[in-house]
Amino acid sequence: MTEKISDAEHAVMEVLWDESPLTAQDVVERIPATRDWSANTVKTLLGRLLAKNIIAHEEDGRRYLYRPLVARTDYVAGESKRLIDRLFGGKLTPLVAHLAERDELTAQDIAEIEALLKGLKG
Repeated sequence: MTEKISDAEHAVMEVLWDESPLTAQDVVERIPATRDWSANTVKTLLGRLLAKNIIAHEEDGRRYLYRPLVARTDYVAGESKRLIDRLFGGKLTPLVAHLAERDELTAQDIAEIEALLKGLKG
């Protein structure tokens, strides 16, 4: 995915990744109430995502059904790489070191990282 998406667009994508195809009204109903968005706001965001070629739509009578063109896993991979490239020179070790130095790794996090590394070695 070459186009970046905003936090608001990401909220719409989360809805579509969880279930699709959906109508605009379906998306409105599934956006968390804490967002307090109108139907017009959601339709604007859908329009932006269409323009970025991140979602597609098809006619279903008098309404449109929206579906993602980008898989959640592909989006996460791209955003993760962008973050590591931008903040840590493309290296993962400084990211982990940064989290460890700030006491942001729990014992559970460390155990999971150790298990992951052990699995990668074996």
